[in-house]
Amino acid sequence: MTDETTLARLERRFEALESRITHQEYWLDTLDQAVSAQEQRLAQLERLSDLMQAHLRDQHQWLKSMDPEESDYSEQHEKPPHY
Repeated sequence: MTDETTLARLERRFEALESRITHQEYWLDTLDQAVSAQEQRLAQLERLSDLMQAHLRDQHQWLKSMDPEESDYSEQHEKPPHY
């Protein structure tokens, strides 16, 4: 085998490796963007959930203040949290 054919073989292998690395970098960037978008969406949904829980608590308190007898009944007959 001559040095020229060995060099040509090494160049082809090197180019193939460069191509694979470029392809992998592209997909890593794509996955990074997807994870970042999902993280932002999750944070947004968590904020929305917190707001909805606060709103429901406020409504529950308001309903209790409107009819104290009804609130006593509902508290006595409310299902435990494990249901």
